[in-house]
Amino acid sequence: MVFDVLTIFPHLLDSYLEDSILWREQKKKIIKIRFHDIRAYSKDKHKKVDDTPYGGGAGMVMTPQPIFDCMKAAKRKNRRAPVIYLTPTGKLFDYKMAKRLAKKPGLILLCGRYEGIDERIRKLCVDEEISIGNYVLTGGELPAMVIIDAITRLLPGALGDERSAHEDSFTEALNGKKEYPHYTKPREFQGLKVPPILLTGDHAKINAWRKKKLK
Repeated sequence: MVFDVLTIFPHLLDSYLEDSILWREQKKKIIKIRFHDIRAYSKDKHKKVDDTPYGGGAGMVMTPQPIFDCMKAAKRKNRRAPVIYLTPTGKLFDYKMAKRLAKKPGLILLCGRYEGIDERIRKLCVDEEISIGNYVLTGGELPAMVIIDAITRLLPGALGDERSAHEDSFTEALNGKKEYPHYTKPREFQGLKVPPILLTGDHAKINAWRKKKLK
């Protein structure tokens, strides 16, 4: 799956991508992540990508020309990918949405900054608007990574244990609940012991215990 990320800070997340599961999945060619520098497409002599809003008001707005031209370049490489704008006013991202988007051939993720983007870009280019929560961040780069990370876990072959993606928190199989307690070695730590049921090897009983312990 190919992710094209449009941003004015194309190197902001390099360290995360170089040390995470996403780096491994890129090497395995399960995913491909390409960053496109919106500023590089600006026709302004100073490579400016924002301006004051018509009608007045606080803050700056991202101008349409650099985004539009950057979008065209990304579309040429990822023609069938829907364009997603990361914005606090978008539809809330959840597991069901991640599962739906994981079936796409690719995604183009537009990261806004300042007070947002010119409305004409929304009308001309954007297919869907997504939010990762009811709060405001300084830009769309972190939401883009959240979406890429969540979707990658659902792709065939992305995780060492295929069960992991389907047993994770908030999956449909768990009816929207979170997850059961996890334990590993040693059997006792600071006076706290691993529940005996987990040491029995009886998977039916263990699964029943885990269902009861879902938080």
